[in-house]
Amino acid sequence: MRNALARKWIRLTHWEYWPMHWVYAPIYFYWFWLCLKSRSFFFFNTANPGIRNGGFLIESKKEIYDLMPAVSYPATVCCRMGETFATVIERMHQHELSFPLIAKPDIGLRGMSVSLIYSIVELEQYHLKSKVDYLLQAYINFPEEAGIFYYRIPGQKKGHISGIVGKEFLKIKGDGFSTMQQLLQAEDRYTLQLPQLQLMYGKELLQVLPLNEEKLLVPFGNHCRGAKFIDITHRCNEKLLQTIDHLAQQVPGFYFGRMDIKYLNWNDLCDGKNFSVIELNGAGSEPAHIYDPRHSLLFGWKEIIRHLNLLYTISKMSKQQNNLAYMTMREGLQMFRDNNKHLKLIG
Repeated sequence: MRNALARKWIRLTHWEYWPMHWVYAPIYFYWFWLCLKSRSFFFFNTANPGIRNGGFLIESKKEIYDLMPAVSYPATVCCRMGETFATVIERMHQHELSFPLIAKPDIGLRGMSVSLIYSIVELEQYHLKSKVDYLLQAYINFPEEAGIFYYRIPGQKKGHISGIVGKEFLKIKGDGFSTMQQLLQAEDRYTLQLPQLQLMYGKELLQVLPLNEEKLLVPFGNHCRGAKFIDITHRCNEKLLQTIDHLAQQVPGFYFGRMDIKYLNWNDLCDGKNFSVIELNGAGSEPAHIYDPRHSLLFGWKEIIRHLNLLYTISKMSKQQNNLAYMTMREGLQMFRDNNKHLKLIG
């Protein structure tokens, strides 16, 4: 009971853990103003005309990967719901995929149902449990991960980076006498993840880690899975912009969104070496650097509004230059209904 109350208090007193609708409550008024100016509640679909729904909701990750240069993202195959497990294994062999693998829904959200798979047995369990199409992807074992928010105004030759978030994975360091569970309980961020970690690791959490030994518990850079987000926008430089801009302009119909990238080290990333785009997100992207614990809620609101203005501008210009149409009310409402149904399947 005490741990449950502690988790509730942590969430209440740290805005980065608030439910999305709490954070965005005042932003919705500004969103409605942009909708009024554009005469559409769903103006965002034209921001990225090459991506389904502009990348706001119900976009296929596999379709997005197929737009990108093959060398820029991990080897990936799509497994359809209802197909046999033998077919999945055959497809793995055809694409020379080996364990460990990342398994994740083809249409996903905020790291839901993402798993690191180490064996045939684990893969079969994931396959039998999945109620949606999912991807199998080569695991990129680079130690660093960042989310780089990119935009380009249609008609302009060069894009821009508007924010960079660094991600610290959930890992602990032993002190020689505390159990892993005690180490987790000593950190607010990790305490929130304790129920899920207990399900994943069971009695292993009662073991004592030797002094200074580190253990990675969650190898995903998702905020809702315990990763710490750090604003490293200040590290942006011209070489990094050239690398990201060159890649982004090879993706047809992409003007606005966030690239989640794993990389070996910062210098190599800036030079365009030893990195892999694990996801490219479109109009629904958040400027995730706002979730740095050092930032205030006011800072977060300002950054969200700044990016909404960019989304509005890009959508309007893309519509005009490419002779596109905004999504109709009927299409937009159906998109939200489809998204809600899908979330229930992967939740």
